[in-house]
Amino acid sequence: MERITVVLRAQDPISQAGVASQLRARPEVSVVERDEGEPTPQVVVMVVDAVDDEVLRVLRNIQRTSTCRTVLVTTDIDEQKLVSAAECGVAGVVRRSESTPEHLVQVIGTVARGEGHLPSDLLGRLLEEVGRLQGQVLGPRGLHFTGLAAREVDVLRLVAEGYDTADIATKLAYSERTIKNVLHSVMTRLQLRNRSHAVAYAMRQGLI
Repeated sequence: MERITVVLRAQDPISQAGVASQLRARPEVSVVERDEGEPTPQVVVMVVDAVDDEVLRVLRNIQRTSTCRTVLVTTDIDEQKLVSAAECGVAGVVRRSESTPEHLVQVIGTVARGEGHLPSDLLGRLLEEVGRLQGQVLGPRGLHFTGLAAREVDVLRLVAEGYDTADIATKLAYSERTIKNVLHSVMTRLQLRNRSHAVAYAMRQGLI
């Protein structure tokens, strides 16, 4: 079995040493130092007490400068910080009180496979928070977590129904140029190949 390469980041030396010693005893993972010149590690494990602005800054930097997947081990996290952490690329969250070596290695393996992990109660709270943000913050501004604005959804829905650009412009009371611009913007922003690909994306997101 190929070992998963892991870089460990902790806010204090005791946590760094403690978690490192636990992980080094496990055959499933290989703990590497950031300055060893090793190939890019697969997973970053970040151990913190709470998710504050500094932690989010570090997480954003990891997301921006590497292809690592991130596991966050934290004492406490609320719904809003959970959303912020997810936006910074965190794929797995483990409470420090539950971070036995066995459980932490299991989560590292899950994240390394491209999957995600949340404690079940946090998953429910995250879904509630996403729903609240959509209803109270994004929805009134015509935005969606999917990356599509309400007007874009309307255009894609009519494309899916077989209408051409002129018909869509008439139905939505826009110019044909505006409809073309909307479609071009969606396809460019989401890296979609053509109208059919854009429609398929909207269908997968449950929008149409």
